[in-house]
Amino acid sequence: MTIERIAPSLLKTWLHDGEEIALLDVREHGQYGEAHLFYATPLPWSRLELDVRRLVPRTGVRVVVYDDGAPAPESVAWRAAERLQALGYTRVSVLDGGAPGWKAAGHVLFAGVNLPSKTFGELAERAYHTPRVSAAQLAAMLDAGTPVAVLDGRPVAEFRKMNIPTATCCPNGELPYRVRSLVPDDTTPIVINCAGRTRSIIGAQTLINLGIPNPVYALENGTQGWYLTDHVLEHGGMRRYPDGSGSATLREAAQRLAARFGVPTVDAETVRGWAADPRRTLFLCDVRTPEEFARGSLPGAQHTPGGQLMQALDQYVGVRGARLVLFDADGTRAPTVASWLRQMGHDASVLAGGLESGLALAAPAAAETPEAPPLGRITAQELAARLERGDIALVDLRPGMAFRAAHIPGARWSIRPRLERDLAGEARQIAVVADEPALAAWALADCRTAQPPLLLEGGLAAWQAAGGRVEATPDLPGDADCIDHLFFVHDRHDGNKEAARRYLEWETGLVAQLDADELNAFRLPDAPADAAAGSQA
Repeated sequence: MTIERIAPSLLKTWLHDGEEIALLDVREHGQYGEAHLFYATPLPWSRLELDVRRLVPRTGVRVVVYDDGAPAPESVAWRAAERLQALGYTRVSVLDGGAPGWKAAGHVLFAGVNLPSKTFGELAERAYHTPRVSAAQLAAMLDAGTPVAVLDGRPVAEFRKMNIPTATCCPNGELPYRVRSLVPDDTTPIVINCAGRTRSIIGAQTLINLGIPNPVYALENGTQGWYLTDHVLEHGGMRRYPDGSGSATLREAAQRLAARFGVPTVDAETVRGWAADPRRTLFLCDVRTPEEFARGSLPGAQHTPGGQLMQALDQYVGVRGARLVLFDADGTRAPTVASWLRQMGHDASVLAGGLESGLALAAPAAAETPEAPPLGRITAQELAARLERGDIALVDLRPGMAFRAAHIPGARWSIRPRLERDLAGEARQIAVVADEPALAAWALADCRTAQPPLLLEGGLAAWQAAGGRVEATPDLPGDADCIDHLFFVHDRHDGNKEAARRYLEWETGLVAQLDADELNAFRLPDAPADAAAGSQA
């Protein structure tokens, strides 16, 4: 089957013609984050087989892959296209010239991650004039003992890294379900924050759209704004919504909100019919918490926590134009999240009856992760002995930053796009260290080795448990080699104020980079021509 090379002009047409398309950037995360197409889904070559079935479950969908335009055999785009065909995808193309070719054709490349969601947050603030408070205003309220509820709209793991003093973690997708337990009265002001801007805006506007009577504000520039004005952040915070804090108090408000934005409610029979439709892709999305999902979900559903589905949809859905069916167990979270997804331009519906609908979908054969090639194993003790003899070469395939922090002495760092080159001429048997055995197996499947390669059983943890020594190399691999790490203002949360300022400037500058097609794909309410972007408390 021939793999077609398509021009940027044709891809631009495809992206806006209404038919489903999966646009996959198969470079590593750091390369993707420096400059990529607006609608691209990051699917690094190092993880392609591990993630593609989840992101692109229908093999008949149009798939376009791209990289930095490198010629074969260096081109990971062509290697990825060939692998996708081998996995059963029937409409695979490669973007001619890759990302540089797109730019040369007059289109914009974007830095950063989760571009559509972050851009949408800026547009939402303009459309709704979301009220905001500055860090100085919030600090004055807290210092004065003014009653105020600060709710952090990020996931628990992000909250623990840093938080505003007094804040409680309540991810945005949980707000409709838990806010009335966290703030039971109608008068206490509520301030929603995140690390930057998007989730502060969307979280605050969620509560406003639901019609709660409390004064609600977004914290301008989130924890970064707090830090930039020399206020102290807390670290390691454990305050979060209580497990039993859910309430259906806002269920009717959520239903009205969904109706306002044209969110369909569909029954189980309809969804079963959609699942059988060979022309459309379906994602069944459980928007509840990880703990709830772990206790049981609907067969065929994936876990897509509501706040992150709005913030980072490209981590869960790799098909532009796919059908998204959301559900919960309370009738508040799914319709609220779907109301935002519809405004973002997605075909989102809510499953009637939610968890009690009786829906059971078989995972399509195409959605099953392909089995990795077999890979032999070596124990930590055996590896130590062979390293002492010098008859084995050790390669570490963990993330570059993890290698810098701790690795086995004598190991070299590599990554799938460069592994074959890095192993060229190596006559010794290869042993590899990896966090995921399947990742290592697929990487080694592309390489010819003198002897069958071996995987360190249990990884670095097993090596250390057996008494093995590790070492750190803060500058190795070098920045240019760490193509899996996004250095783009990466230290904005680690004491670098200039990086934080650059990030906020980048975020507020996203809208100006959109072309008319990208801008018109969003479906926000029209803002009055004389409206300012947001309003102060």
